[in-house]
Amino acid sequence: MSILALKKATLVGLSEDKGSILDQLQSLGVLHVIPLSAARSVPQHRDTSMEGVSPEQLHGSLHYLLSCKQKRKQVVSERHFSLQDVITAVEKNRSTRLSLVERHDFLLKRIKDLTPWGSFILPQENELYGQRFWFYLVPNFKMKEVDKTSLPWELVHRDNRHSYIAVIAEHEPALNEMPVTRTHTGAVPLDQLKRELEDLEVELETAEAEREGLTRWIYLLQRSVAGTEDAAQLADVASQTLDQDEVFAIQGWCAECNADQLQRFADQHSMVLQLEEVREDELPPTLLENPRSVAGGEEVVQFFQVPGYRSWDPSRVVFFSFVSFFALIMSDAGYSLLLAAILLFYWQRLEQTETGIRLRSMGVALAVAGFVWGVIVGSYFGADAPFAWLNRLKMLDLNDFDSMMLLSICIGALHLILGNLMMAWVRRRSQQALASVGWALSVIAALTGWIQGVGIGHWLLLAVGLLLVLTFSSGRQDWGGRRFLDGLLALTGVTKLFGDVLSYLRLFALGLASASLAITFNQLALDVAAALPAIGLLFKVLILLVGHLLNFLLTVVSGVIHGLRLNLIEFYNWSLADEGYPFQPFAKQEVSPWIT
Repeated sequence: MSILALKKATLVGLSEDKGSILDQLQSLGVLHVIPLSAARSVPQHRDTSMEGVSPEQLHGSLHYLLSCKQKRKQVVSERHFSLQDVITAVEKNRSTRLSLVERHDFLLKRIKDLTPWGSFILPQENELYGQRFWFYLVPNFKMKEVDKTSLPWELVHRDNRHSYIAVIAEHEPALNEMPVTRTHTGAVPLDQLKRELEDLEVELETAEAEREGLTRWIYLLQRSVAGTEDAAQLADVASQTLDQDEVFAIQGWCAECNADQLQRFADQHSMVLQLEEVREDELPPTLLENPRSVAGGEEVVQFFQVPGYRSWDPSRVVFFSFVSFFALIMSDAGYSLLLAAILLFYWQRLEQTETGIRLRSMGVALAVAGFVWGVIVGSYFGADAPFAWLNRLKMLDLNDFDSMMLLSICIGALHLILGNLMMAWVRRRSQQALASVGWALSVIAALTGWIQGVGIGHWLLLAVGLLLVLTFSSGRQDWGGRRFLDGLLALTGVTKLFGDVLSYLRLFALGLASASLAITFNQLALDVAAALPAIGLLFKVLILLVGHLLNFLLTVVSGVIHGLRLNLIEFYNWSLADEGYPFQPFAKQEVSPWIT
């Protein structure tokens, strides 16, 4: 298990030192705070800003700079850094750039609409003896109606959809005189709009260059964000302590392995520390700890459902099973090498955060497992092995339906057996643990009977398993009729268990689909090359590139979705009984790297 054991820690110190103690306790970062009093609301008049800058402004400015494609070298020294000046400059640049972009988009559309009409200047009202121009964008199929009108008109331009009609009349023609409503061209000539657009693009380029120059402050802005969040968290925790006269108390959960560190902290600050064991009626948070190499499974587990404190950590099982399922679905050594190349391209970027490092380790495992399985089934971009010695390593054939179905069913059965056994271990202090053992025995009996042929031993094992489910599924202590009804209701899970095992057939089906698509694209490329001797080579290359890229994307998406689904739905249903909440340490925020 990698769910760390916790203790309840209570620290008591002098109120006059409360501010500095809490600040250093936040730096220590080992305590999940338990409120000893209702959080007191922050007075509305209290200034929560930093140098007159609100957290919302700070987050907005940082997001604006991070979205800039080109970034400058970061300034790490605060000698020439003024938060207020930088935020003001960023806000001004964002406002200016936004107005320029809006005007730029308007001009582009306006120029596009006016281009068919040409560049012209509308005459003054008295220049045509009271007559005026009226413009209409008429669909070509309605031009017959225009021919019938008595108004003087002229065709200015025509494309495959519309005719551009100019009408001369003293007043705007009535709705029944023209088949469409008139088009507003505006009074600004096309040439003037183009000149304005050219000037605007220069201004927009200048604003973009200024924005790029401001990106040099991203690191220091991130530090300011971290400081703002730390101050907010510190104020929140300070409002949850128990204050009594000249002393205050703060309480929280800490890992047993950090108890000595917390004791040294208490001794250094002349505080009293009381450590208590977790009571049965208490529900502490869940603190997971896994080696970095397999911690990618922990990221998946925390994203979907945090196990309860008294449950077990499925992170490692999810890691290895997800990697295995992904490899079975990909079923191609060539695609695995392509995945490894993509991972290598993003290697340094993933190294910048702890989550990235964990996911990178999982990516390495996915690529290695996929390559090994691809070699075993002998698939290299849908083709045979390029070398004879690689071909000798082929052990299975994806087109051997019976063997592949048997493998998928066995994987699913073993996965759910493991889930039920882990559930039994979690419930080891309860009779309900025997019900989980019963389900595991039932799956074993059904699987071995299907493989070897059903015998009397299989029927006996199945009967024992179902009897355990019937007898011990209920949480009631009495042995009356309600307990029996609970057992009968639990037995209806037989159909669900059967369906969950069969759900693992998707591993074989998706792997076969991926291999079949790869073979199809290869054959299609060869056929095109043979049919068109000259240009066919170009088409062959294009079909191979586009086809295999599309198949690779579909395979990766299928591997992720269905690999996670089998873990987080089928497996979780039989292995986790309760949901917990994550351990959230009272700790200072780290400045996350930004460089991409």
